Amino acid sequence: MPANPVLSFLDYLRYEKRFSTHTVEAYGRDLRQFQAYLLEHYELQLLETGVRHFHVRSWIVELVDLGRSSRSINRKVSSLRSFYKHYLLRGQVDASPCEGIETPKIPSRLPKALSADRLAGLLCPPEEGADWKVWRAYLLVKLLYLTGIRRGELISLKRANLDRGRVCLIVAGKGNKERMIPLGKELLGELNNYMRKQEEAFPGRAHLFLTDKGLPITAHLVYRLVTEQLSQITSGKYRHPHVLRHSFATTLLNEGADLNAIKELLGHSSLASTQVYTHNSVEKLKKIYRDSHPRA
Repeated sequence: MPANPVLSFLDYLRYEKRFSTHTVEAYGRDLRQFQAYLLEHYELQLLETGVRHFHVRSWIVELVDLGRSSRSINRKVSSLRSFYKHYLLRGQVDASPCEGIETPKIPSRLPKALSADRLAGLLCPPEEGADWKVWRAYLLVKLLYLTGIRRGELISLKRANLDRGRVCLIVAGKGNKERMIPLGKELLGELNNYMRKQEEAFPGRAHLFLTDKGLPITAHLVYRLVTEQLSQITSGKYRHPHVLRHSFATTLLNEGADLNAIKELLGHSSLASTQVYTHNSVEKLKKIYRDSHPRA
């Protein structure tokens, strides 16, 4: 066993170059905190033979009492697990005191959504004489919000994906599984108008959305254009393309759409992936109740 097993472990991580400097430093802080806890409460060194399962468990209890978040506690325990696993593989400890340790459950983050009222300001079409690039930025937001497709799905869209007869969009989702999404005649008409304008600048292109140089649009450009548009109606971190997918699902659910229908439109393979949006709906009902009921 090295004279200072913590430093030796951190040196190993740096040598392997598997983690960033910031992550290695976090490992070091977590391990030294546990070491200080053992010294203060049990008079034990970090890798002394007496370190047992209950020592780790009691440290978790103290972290909870100190108000540390579940995410922070899970990271600290993960640092311990990695540390002991390293020395266990080298035969320098007999067992890991982290074996079988249960950590606090991290509460799931609810997807953030923008309300239909807030998004309405971005859904007014540009003037007829506007440049095709203005129409591109407008339609990126509108298509993502009105269809709920993923950014990657949007990037791969071609003109042939528009089914004008059935007024639908044919989307190749994960695993190349195709699904059909209704467009509405207004949106289809705007897409046709946009494609005519784009055709004048770059004739004969197959992709629905192009860069300024006529190449298939990139993920970075979609992100930038959508962020610029959403910055007009919201601030903070909820301005990325995926927010529009969340907004699409939440709007449908709030208006009474069947969960299975939303699942099909989103291209989810499991209903469990779609059910997360019901939490947003429940939160809305709670707010209405608190704001409206005299005994709330």
